Amino acid sequence: MTDPEFARQAEASGAAPARGDAAGPPLPEWDLSDLYPGTESAALKRDLTSAQDRTKAFKHRYHGKVAGLDGDALGEAVAEYEDIDETLSRLMSYAQLIYAGNISDPEVAGFYQTLQERVTEISTDLVFFTLEINLIEDGEIADKLKAERLNRYAPWIRDVRVLRPHQLDEDLEKILREKAVSGRSAWVRLFDETMARLRFPVDGKDLTSAEVLHLLSDSDAKVREAAALSLGKVLGENAPVFALITNTLAKDKEIEDRWRKFPRPTSARNLSNLVEDEVVDALISAVKGAYPKLSHRYYALKARWFGVERLRYWDRNAPLPEDDDRQTPWDEARDKVLGAYGAFAPEMEATARKFFDRRWIDAGVRPGKDPGAFSHPTVPSAHPYILLNYQGKTRDVMTLAHELGHGVHQVLAAPRGHLLADTPLTLAETASVFGEMLTFRALLADETDVPRRRVMLAGKIEDMLNTVVRQTAFYDFELKVHGERKKGEVPAERLCEIWLEVQRESLGPAIDLEGDYRFYWIYIPHFIHSPFYVYAYAFGDCLVNSLYATYREWEGAADLKGTFKDKYLDMLKAGGTKRHRELLAPFGLDATDPAFWDRGLGMISSLIEELEELD
Repeated sequence: MTDPEFARQAEASGAAPARGDAAGPPLPEWDLSDLYPGTESAALKRDLTSAQDRTKAFKHRYHGKVAGLDGDALGEAVAEYEDIDETLSRLMSYAQLIYAGNISDPEVAGFYQTLQERVTEISTDLVFFTLEINLIEDGEIADKLKAERLNRYAPWIRDVRVLRPHQLDEDLEKILREKAVSGRSAWVRLFDETMARLRFPVDGKDLTSAEVLHLLSDSDAKVREAAALSLGKVLGENAPVFALITNTLAKDKEIEDRWRKFPRPTSARNLSNLVEDEVVDALISAVKGAYPKLSHRYYALKARWFGVERLRYWDRNAPLPEDDDRQTPWDEARDKVLGAYGAFAPEMEATARKFFDRRWIDAGVRPGKDPGAFSHPTVPSAHPYILLNYQGKTRDVMTLAHELGHGVHQVLAAPRGHLLADTPLTLAETASVFGEMLTFRALLADETDVPRRRVMLAGKIEDMLNTVVRQTAFYDFELKVHGERKKGEVPAERLCEIWLEVQRESLGPAIDLEGDYRFYWIYIPHFIHSPFYVYAYAFGDCLVNSLYATYREWEGAADLKGTFKDKYLDMLKAGGTKRHRELLAPFGLDATDPAFWDRGLGMISSLIEELEELD
């Protein structure tokens, strides 16, 4: 089953009152009836009962017999497994979206938890199937794959079998699945609901985490300072419970990794992303080596613009002094993004437009709503849904472009089917970051005012630094925390020290990180929801930078421009059927080559140079 990609809860994103922007109509809310009419609907109950009955029948028919099936029979079994799992994923997708819409509602939380328990109980009876597939010897499975019916699922079989060395016996796999509801999932829920309940006092108002994070990019320095101090103070007061959550989940992962014989804390994530440890190591090494010419260089430049030697941490994402804080109404943001997509490929624009026309987006801001942004693919028989907290800033326009990229990717890959549509996290950011770049370049091309161009370039550079440098630092933080957790529980104060160490290294000497900034590790949801997920952002951004550079090179050649577009759309439509080497080969790119990452980082450096020329 597919979990939603809870993406882009950057320090500059967040939420405010539950309404549209001041200059326009109410923002759209999604219509989830394409999944189910309601939490008590007959359709939902029918699917739950049907999935339970079909799962029991499936287990009765195939348990202990998978290895003896010929290719056609195994292909038929995989197709039935796919159909059952898609129904379970539809149920959980609906529950997750309902929950994201109002995390703080006890009834919604109860519905989500109850359905999660039921789905987990049902899906446990399917555990045997992939385990038995992995017990088949390589030569034998190769013979079975000659059958056309099974060969359709060859990429899925390939990906399932990468876990062969790490799978446990059936009883252990089942108990891990069943206990997740009262173990890992319960701790994740505790994190989400605790964060949703916290309130941060600023100027006489009690704000949500999203609202206070949003103020960190306010044009008023006093507002930024008040928000930053309130955020740090409240997080600090709650540090013990978040330290407990972090330690418990790190220990839980260490135990499972040990049983599965994963050599490193990151290995499970890398394997699920279908990327080699050494490729990720090369990425991280390249980014860390580029800190001085990227983040250190940019923030020193920004400090000079602000007339100080060192920026306070609440000024890191501050708008430039000449920024007029221009607001972009929702309809204008929609048209800008669709226009940028359409200029590249009409098929992309047509696909993206469906999200607006068919109520697949929840863009407004309201208390209790998930404070971030994501595109949830749900299931191929339905369609994705996008969650935003749109407030009209340029960064919000970029977030819309980003999440629409995910959505377009998910729609284009859906014909592959439930088991083949999902893309590894390292490639899941491709369309989103590419969509951002298309939108940014279109906006920049339309802007002739030099101060405004400088503001736009600075904003884009900061977003890229948040995506590449910050996420690499987050990954480094996780590595250190999980490494120390093996020796024993890591106190909250030590977690703060690790946080400051990696932040100082990544951001450089031009940022003052003193005070309660040490507690800011607490609000990053990725550490809790998806350990070691964060490098996928840096991977995706650098990959797209290299890809976009190739596009610009090909763009000038009339006979090749269409070729790039076609190859790009084919890459998105491939879903999870190909790995990164196969997908990048048509563009002459190779992620195993260290020069690949330098090429991607070079684009960020060139944007800083472009900005310096305007200084």
